[in-house]
Amino acid sequence: MDTSRFSHPLLKSFVSGSVSGTCSIILFQPFDLVKTRIQMAAAKTALSMPGITSKGGMAMQSTMYSIARSVIETESIRGLWKGFSPSFFRCVPGVGMYFTSLHWLKSEYYSDRKPSALESVILGASARTFTTACMLPMTVIKTRFESGSFKYRSVWQALFNIQHTEGSKGLYRGLTPTLLRDAPFSGLYLMVYNSAKELGDGGSLYNFACGIVAGTFASIVTQPADVIKTKMQVSQSSAKVVDVILYIYKKHGLYGYFAGLAPRVTRRTLMAAMAWTVYEYLNK
Repeated sequence: MDTSRFSHPLLKSFVSGSVSGTCSIILFQPFDLVKTRIQMAAAKTALSMPGITSKGGMAMQSTMYSIARSVIETESIRGLWKGFSPSFFRCVPGVGMYFTSLHWLKSEYYSDRKPSALESVILGASARTFTTACMLPMTVIKTRFESGSFKYRSVWQALFNIQHTEGSKGLYRGLTPTLLRDAPFSGLYLMVYNSAKELGDGGSLYNFACGIVAGTFASIVTQPADVIKTKMQVSQSSAKVVDVILYIYKKHGLYGYFAGLAPRVTRRTLMAAMAWTVYEYLNK
């Protein structure tokens, strides 16, 4: 049997990315659920703004521990993995698509040299933009599963329900803040990660540490866009991005844009570091 077709660089990139994505969501999905619940907490206690529907959550000052404990008490420990199915359908092909796109772009434009810091930002952002746009419906469904405010029984039931009640706009709700979160995150991550790697020995442990540093920086910078994205995707209204931005500032000030920062930094940092470490290990 001819197995040479399975060694194509783009196929290897897709498989490596998909494997790393699978490992990441199994381990880190609870952090994403806790992050979403914390971000929804403020909406529960704030007065509703015209055009924005507030759902779910506890107090704004809720911590990772208190949210996790509440979920376990009311939904069992399995509740921490609510949203796993849409996360799986989103991350496994999504991470694979990202690494495939990134590999193609690097091979096409930087095959003879390493990209500069600015070029790394452009590379990461370009690859992520395509992936984010393709997988956004699953992102919307994942966020709604995690919020605990929607009674969808399955990914497919959620897909059909949103399409039927909200149309295609519902499946692509929050596209702008999602792109403003994911594209800069991937660009900044790749820039810091590549720069940090050049200072060390290139081993898997060192690469993982570089991923931690890069992920922390990129997560903090893009946190406001993540908060805006969450509020838009759990709402069934037609509120615009500017409306949501003003609403958050009016009710919570600048602090409101960083709700859920701790679990998101933890999850995104560990997930990205693991994804890149596994990806590079499998590609060797």
